[in-house]
Amino acid sequence: MSTALPLWFEVGSLIVLVLLLIFDLLIILKRPHIPSMKEATGWVVFYVTLALIFAGLMFAIGDTDHGVEFLAGWLTEYSLSIDNLFVFVIILSKFSVPKKYQQEVLMVGIIVALIFRGAFILAGAWIIEMFVGVFYIFGIFLLYTAFKQAFGDEEESDEDTGFVKFLKKRINYTDEYDGNKLRTTVDGVKHWTPMLLVFLAIGTTDIMFALDSIPAIFGITKSPFIVFTANLFALMGLRQLYFLLGGLLDRLEYLKYGIAAILAFIGVKLILHAMHETWFPGVPEINTWVSLGFIVCAMLIATIASLIKARRTPDRITFGSMRHHEDDHS
Repeated sequence: MSTALPLWFEVGSLIVLVLLLIFDLLIILKRPHIPSMKEATGWVVFYVTLALIFAGLMFAIGDTDHGVEFLAGWLTEYSLSIDNLFVFVIILSKFSVPKKYQQEVLMVGIIVALIFRGAFILAGAWIIEMFVGVFYIFGIFLLYTAFKQAFGDEEESDEDTGFVKFLKKRINYTDEYDGNKLRTTVDGVKHWTPMLLVFLAIGTTDIMFALDSIPAIFGITKSPFIVFTANLFALMGLRQLYFLLGGLLDRLEYLKYGIAAILAFIGVKLILHAMHETWFPGVPEINTWVSLGFIVCAMLIATIASLIKARRTPDRITFGSMRHHEDDHS
């Protein structure tokens, strides 16, 4: 049986991580800029190393179960967060957000994502405590999400959504940005800038991704602390990863299949767990080591296959190259 983590470790870890996130935000607000490849790489390596150090502490202070659950949960959430970047690319490109302020938009998106995921984690933990059969619902939902991820229609329309059209008709709105301001003055009248719609689009996206990611990680661990810290580490460094991957992001063509495989695997695991805990105690469960191995293999295979495909089609136009091209002519 897994031993409980000390309260001082859980509280201390959360305090340190939240302070680190606040420090990261203050840097952006004080000096909005386009990070260089060197800067972006340094931050991504820093956050990945920090996550691995934290995993080591989980092994040392907790036990093997805690360490493996955190690693599997972090890798799952990290892969889902990378998938999140694809949507961020579309949103930032659609609203033509100036590159200088893209870091700020991404950081706001990350903070909103943490708030939503934190609320969903608390709700999920309470529901699981009250009704273990909810794993059937989680499992079926993840299988559906996996199918939609792999075979769903990804065509993106250039037209505004109904919600955006509704807002534009009912608020004073301008298509011009005024730095990173939400409101600006045009001919003496206050108007909302496109930044408002960008934040609303990012927030809506975060809700949808939280609906996928929280059931997925609860399929790996039932510890709210591990669930939240895995999400926190997956989201930290996400904005730097956005600038680091650049045009490569759109070349990871098979990544969606790797993520779909992970979601389907965890969906099956959740259903088996629900069966074991309810009416079919003889049904075998999938242990966390198998989960960790499957997650790593799925992401490696999807990434390697994508890079091989990208090398064979070097002339493919990417979102990243489109953004750089637009910036060069702005």
